Amino acid sequence: MAPEPPLLTMSGITKSFPGVRALDGVDLDVQAGEVHCLLGQNGAGKSTLIKVLAGAHQPDDGTITWRGEPVTLKSPIAAMRLGIATIYQELDLVEGLSVAENVHLGHEPTAAGFVVRGKAAKESTAALLGRLGHPEIDPARLVGDLSAAHQQIVSMARALSHDVRLIVMDEPSAALDPDEVDNLFRIVGDLTADGVAVVYISHRLEEIRRIGDRVTVLKDGRAVAGGLPAKSTPTREVVALMTGRNVEYVFPERPPAPPADGTPVLQVRGLARDGEFEPLDLEVRPGEIVGLAGLVGSGRSEILETIYGARKPSAGQVLVEGRPLRLGSVRAAVRAGLGLAPEERKAQALLMLESVTRNVSVSSMSRFARGGWIDRGAELAAARTATRELSLRPDNPSVPVRTLSGGNQQKAVLARWLLRGCRVLLLDEPTRGVDVGARAELYAVVRRLADEGLAVLLVSSEVPEVLGLADRVLVLREGRVVHTAPARELDEHRVLDLVMEGSPVASVGSPVAGEGSPAS
Repeated sequence: MAPEPPLLTMSGITKSFPGVRALDGVDLDVQAGEVHCLLGQNGAGKSTLIKVLAGAHQPDDGTITWRGEPVTLKSPIAAMRLGIATIYQELDLVEGLSVAENVHLGHEPTAAGFVVRGKAAKESTAALLGRLGHPEIDPARLVGDLSAAHQQIVSMARALSHDVRLIVMDEPSAALDPDEVDNLFRIVGDLTADGVAVVYISHRLEEIRRIGDRVTVLKDGRAVAGGLPAKSTPTREVVALMTGRNVEYVFPERPPAPPADGTPVLQVRGLARDGEFEPLDLEVRPGEIVGLAGLVGSGRSEILETIYGARKPSAGQVLVEGRPLRLGSVRAAVRAGLGLAPEERKAQALLMLESVTRNVSVSSMSRFARGGWIDRGAELAAARTATRELSLRPDNPSVPVRTLSGGNQQKAVLARWLLRGCRVLLLDEPTRGVDVGARAELYAVVRRLADEGLAVLLVSSEVPEVLGLADRVLVLREGRVVHTAPARELDEHRVLDLVMEGSPVASVGSPVAGEGSPAS
């Protein structure tokens, strides 16, 4: 019996933009009912390829075959009519509309030729949300009032409101906690069981192993491997294809022992915020990286934002180099030598329409003020020096920051604080949306800055990242520290045991059974 032809075949797809050849003869085939994973570093061409598939970009050359017939995808509407839906990492929902209105936007239920905005839309939306395992989401609620995870579910419901045969998911787990990721994978399993194909893009190789059937790897606009078995292809081989070198989650070598003497540059005493985290004590010395490990909702990001002054605590004290910090004031924190690289760098840290120079200099503008004017030459020179120290690419601080890859955007944020001369660097999910090769570069940058005397407080959802980069780790659960230990004395299984509900918990100030290190 002849094998079924692919649901989708893209052959020799090319696409150029001014000065850039984004796709250079890419081939991709996807079978009905499979999860086909698309891997590649930022800038490899993944986003351009899926925009061609979604009808948002027109290829310069190449052919697209759908169900055995050549097709031209002239617009996103044309792709959707064929049964191709795309869920982008940057969700394209309308925050001022309700859940039901977003789900049916552009194809509202009708009766006798008239648009019906009420009961029918809400009922069909409720059914879709139930299918997705989230019946608690109210179809009448404004999308702007939902969490990032629930917005992701709404975007999926909108895709399923059409008769889709292929769904493209771009980094769908980036904003999800482990339970929500499990639900996402259940949904994907249900879809593929019904014959729906999924093109799945993720930087998390462990997800590819768990959910994928086949893998296509892009590098520099070319498909360097296609149709690899997702579960059996060695990680080293996949990473070598992506980067051109054998790089895994390579962490720089730690110093023989973390700093143990000298005055801590950051001291947190009894810091608390009602409803978010309980009284917390921690210290970070010059040259030390301290990690906060815990699940989404454990209070990790809230702790960083409170130390930084973006949230006002209900109790406690923060000292920088022995001096109490005025709480609830970002300006006071920056003046004292704190810098924050937030989780949502595009929304909370970067001026996306401005140049790299302006993004790097924005916290140090007084340095370039000359009689009420900004010395642009001095500003550019300082930004160039800071970005070169971090090997930011391209080596041109005049380009818009929005044109950079995720890893280089993060370097721009770090360069800002390097230029400012900060003493304490607060990192919240520093490698979110960053590819494997760029992660290794960022790890090396952070370790070098610490070795030069910077104090670093790190938050990450990825336990291996915390353990691989930090000198010392505080484990959080439900807003309180349940264990503290040198990173080299912990492993991923132990940390997960501690953060999961029902695991043995040490009271703050007492050792955890079975551990030889003290808790704080």
